[in-house]
Amino acid sequence: MTTVAIVPTSNASGEKSYRAIAGDKQSVGKTAGQALDALTTQLGEVEFRALLIIDNFHADQFFTNEQKQRLSELMSMWRIARDQGQTLPSEIQIELDNLVNAELNAATARTASLAQQLSQ
Repeated sequence: MTTVAIVPTSNASGEKSYRAIAGDKQSVGKTAGQALDALTTQLGEVEFRALLIIDNFHADQFFTNEQKQRLSELMSMWRIARDQGQTLPSEIQIELDNLVNAELNAATARTASLAQQLSQ
């Protein structure tokens, strides 16, 4: 089964959109559903089976407000660099990669916690 992450994003003017990511493929939509639909098309899967849990991405015990804020800052820096055809300095890219992995691990822990609550 393909693992898909859907994260909310905002542009410079504050307009909200959603980015769906699976491996090296990603898509953007005005809603989480649009982003997922566009990604599913890219994946080329005839049948897409999934349990979807859409979180409003508030800080919690798995991913703190400080981590959330720093991830947002680094993603803004990454987008600017990408749009200018540049890359981030290696130490910044490593920090960004580590925060992305921490958020993914937090999502996994959050899901496990929810599954445990539902089974009780």
